[in-house]
Amino acid sequence: MIWPGTGDPYKRKKTIRFLIISTVIGIATAGVASTIGSLGDENNPLKVCIEDRNTPFKIKASLELIIDGEKADIPANIGLNDGECQRTMYTLTNDGTIYAEWEEEYPFEIGHFLWMWDFPLRDMNQDKSAIYVNDKESPHFINHPLQNGYHYKAVFTSKAYDESKDTDFLPEN
Repeated sequence: MIWPGTGDPYKRKKTIRFLIISTVIGIATAGVASTIGSLGDENNPLKVCIEDRNTPFKIKASLELIIDGEKADIPANIGLNDGECQRTMYTLTNDGTIYAEWEEEYPFEIGHFLWMWDFPLRDMNQDKSAIYVNDKESPHFINHPLQNGYHYKAVFTSKAYDESKDTDFLPEN
């Protein structure tokens, strides 16, 4: 089968040259974009390690997590990747205490912690979920700023949760 532009040797040569030049330009563009992206992330507090940095800005807050009406544990060592990297937001114990630190004041949010933890927020029904800050519902949901000494309560309802089992008092067979 003769592909369009490859029947005539002159056209074939032009077509192959065009494809090679297009490939080189595409690879070069991807490389430049990747380099620029990584340069922009070197000072992003949500993506860097802080072992070798002076971090005078510190926040300590507590988080209580309720999923489908059941209290869930917040594991220790979130943000501490096997000793190789300490992230800016982390836990040391499983009591729900969150620590955040950075070189200067930064607007950390409760959602940043959930993101660093890889919490399955997409599996939650956000219309039926809420964040409480010092026992008052936050209008900002997961975008509520993390503040020193505050208590956060995250109440999530999963998409797979069957609410009818909470109200059905019929005996099970």
